[in-house]
Amino acid sequence: MARQEKQKHKLLALARIFERETDEHHRLTVPQLTGMLVAEGIPCERKSVYADIEALREMGYDILLRRGRGGGYWLASRPFELAELKLLVDAVQSCRFIPQDKTGELIAKLERLASRYDAAQLQRQVYVAGRPRSQNAAVLYNIDALHEAINTQRQVTFHYANGKDHAVSPWRLTWNDGSYYLIAYQDYDTPAGIRHYRVDRMSRVTVLSDIPCRGRELFESLNLPAYLKKHFHMYGGPEYRVTLRCTADLREAMLDRFGRDVILINEPDGCFHFTASVCVSDPFLGWVCGFGGKVTVTAPAEVRTRLAVLGRKLRETYTLEKR
Repeated sequence: MARQEKQKHKLLALARIFERETDEHHRLTVPQLTGMLVAEGIPCERKSVYADIEALREMGYDILLRRGRGGGYWLASRPFELAELKLLVDAVQSCRFIPQDKTGELIAKLERLASRYDAAQLQRQVYVAGRPRSQNAAVLYNIDALHEAINTQRQVTFHYANGKDHAVSPWRLTWNDGSYYLIAYQDYDTPAGIRHYRVDRMSRVTVLSDIPCRGRELFESLNLPAYLKKHFHMYGGPEYRVTLRCTADLREAMLDRFGRDVILINEPDGCFHFTASVCVSDPFLGWVCGFGGKVTVTAPAEVRTRLAVLGRKLRETYTLEKR
């Protein structure tokens, strides 16, 4: 009876051996496969292994055979190619919203999608300078709950890092500046409208299964790419149509930041200018200053005034004392 039970598991055990122990450069002969099965406590004969290989092929396993010296059977194709798995590992390691321990767990699961030989190549370290990791161990479950709420169009409640509790209608999840953000509609505070929240700063996310989302009309007219472009580092602020004058060497930098559809107007001296919608915040003002005078706000007057005030504060702070 015990032998019959083991035989039921033989096909699964053989499939796992192919997945774990073989690839194009690491092949196994039938005697080797037989030995591995016996080592797992599954007695078998060589003839039955041939039949099991054919059964796996019929089930969709791409098992190939190379004859001759050094030949054998191997699993030739998998759901993910090695290059794709490397890309996924790099992405996981680069995401600052994933806690470090969860990063290791995810990479270990990705390794199971490759042979153990290729899995060794997935032990990569992507160095991201000065990037702290999130300490929110529930972030992946929060993301899952938010997707559920968006798909079922139900409101959610959560506690935010600023110490406040929120109840909002979730409509989009987006990726910006290395973080996940929830784009939602809120009407519990004045003024009602669109708000965004960093997902890794949320806790106690709860889907309100009996309360439908609100703000549909607003989101149907929302241009999400334009919304993200005008929020620098996702900070809010009063929206203006801002005209920026830039030196010629910043053409690609401006197109990368504001999109390829922005209209750049060339000037006789080689500079260019353009106008874009911007939510003017301190991060935006700092972004302008960061170009060291190569970017100038020429309009509107309100934004120029804010930059002038910032310039005076910086001058007062960093003026060297006279000796």
